[in-house]
Amino acid sequence: QVQMVESGGRLVQVGGSLRLSCAASGRTFSSYTMGWFRQAPGKEREFVAAVSWSGRDTLYSESAKGRFTISIDNTKNTMSLQMNSLKQEDTAVYYCAVRSSGISRRVSSYSYWGQGTQVTVSS
Repeated sequence: QVQMVESGGRLVQVGGSLRLSCAASGRTFSSYTMGWFRQAPGKEREFVAAVSWSGRDTLYSESAKGRFTISIDNTKNTMSLQMNSLKQEDTAVYYCAVRSSGISRRVSSYSYWGQGTQVTVSS
């Protein structure tokens, strides 16, 4: 079965940086898309960034653009999210997920999800 495991979340100060990682296992993921999402308390889960399995295509939310960088190592089935210039509003549980087709920001189109990793940005 497919497993997605996130790591790297922690408490960080405003303006700081953090790198999240996601490890995928359980099947061959060629032609899949991997994405990062987040959910703050009392809010809906929202798209952050996505990357095609080849790494050629990326997509970012407006809030992530210019601050976050998504990358993939498809030889190791891992994906990362480098987050810079963090703001308090970036505080959320971050989830990685995978979908079996092209790149998308639609939350419901992703089939497999990790358990999430907490990112807290404090002043």
